[in-house]
Amino acid sequence: MNGRIGRNGTLALLTVIYLFNFMDRQIMAVLAEQVRLEFGLSDSQLGLLTGFMFALFYTTLGVPIAWLADRTRRTWVIATACTAWSGFCAACALATGFFSLAAARIGVAVGEAGGVAPSYSLIADLFPAHNRARALAIYSMGVPLGIGGGTAMGGWIAASYGWRTAFVAVAAPGIVLTGLLLVLVREPRAAEAEKKEAPSLGQGLAMFAGSPQLLMVSLSAALGAFTCYGLMAWVSTYLIRVLGMTLSEVGSWLSLTLAIGLGLGIWTSGWLSDRFGPQDRRMYALIPAGALALGAPLLLAAVNLHDWHLALPLFGAALALSIFYLAPSVAIVSELVAPEQRSTASALLLLCLNLIGLGCGPYAIGLVSQWASADYGIQSLRIALQALVPMFLVAAGACLASARLLRRGETADAAISAF
Repeated sequence: MNGRIGRNGTLALLTVIYLFNFMDRQIMAVLAEQVRLEFGLSDSQLGLLTGFMFALFYTTLGVPIAWLADRTRRTWVIATACTAWSGFCAACALATGFFSLAAARIGVAVGEAGGVAPSYSLIADLFPAHNRARALAIYSMGVPLGIGGGTAMGGWIAASYGWRTAFVAVAAPGIVLTGLLLVLVREPRAAEAEKKEAPSLGQGLAMFAGSPQLLMVSLSAALGAFTCYGLMAWVSTYLIRVLGMTLSEVGSWLSLTLAIGLGLGIWTSGWLSDRFGPQDRRMYALIPAGALALGAPLLLAAVNLHDWHLALPLFGAALALSIFYLAPSVAIVSELVAPEQRSTASALLLLCLNLIGLGCGPYAIGLVSQWASADYGIQSLRIALQALVPMFLVAAGACLASARLLRRGETADAAISAF
């Protein structure tokens, strides 16, 4: 036994925690239009709240927290993080304007910085390499379930009781999950025995920076995340503002579309990676490259339709293909580094993909929309989403470049083995 509930039970609990991690993160995008109207915010300010401001603290603090997790009990790090992000999510209900809401969202980001990378490391220790991508894909199902749940709960509760109540409602379960994690999950004993002393933070950074494989995987994942986070952050606002969808319809139909689309994308990419990746490492990059290339025309079609009933399934398909980067990139990074480096390496991967993807994607779309508003009015957001289409192809090209470095049968880089 690797814990009181075994490895499958541990994976299930970590997935539920990740679900609420993303629910607390996504709800800001769902409630953005109500918050904008109450506080008189611009689209660029909304882009900061849903993207860059959150990502800046989430990514920069994630690395030292992950380094700490490699040297201590990861379960304690995850539990502390869950308590923090849940508390600050509830504090968003007390906001009186942009700056107080931004402060609470920064608190959510600080808490969530300690959740994902240690969980990746724990799962990688629990599952062997040939099953790892699927295990990480199951964990990553917290993304679509959290986004779908956050969209549903946020839409329904905000429509009935207001956006402040919605923040509190999605935050509350985090405290219960913290207690369950501490009681039911222990560090894997076998993995602890195999681990060498964790390298210093500087050595971990040097290892990562000295590996062309890790750097290119991270860049391609970051560009994939740019498309995915940018679209996720604005699709709700677009459907409400431009296509006339109601908040309750968002809670019912968009939540279902997001959960199904993103869930299929994550699971399919994880299954394909486990099926073909062990025989040829390049498949960890070629699989998301093909998906992103297919996603570009689907997004273009979606933003040129004027009926949300027709546009919604195309948005769901584009989102499904845009998230193909996630499970393969996490799996290959876990394979390329030693067990005692996994939390740090995962955090550095997350730093790249979240700073570029989560930080820049939503903010860039907000800026384009704001710039175009003088000429296009509420249609400016349609122009901004059209501008996202070429990024799908740029991200696909980066994945192809990454595939060239992931040669068949290669071992980890010399820079990695040196540590």
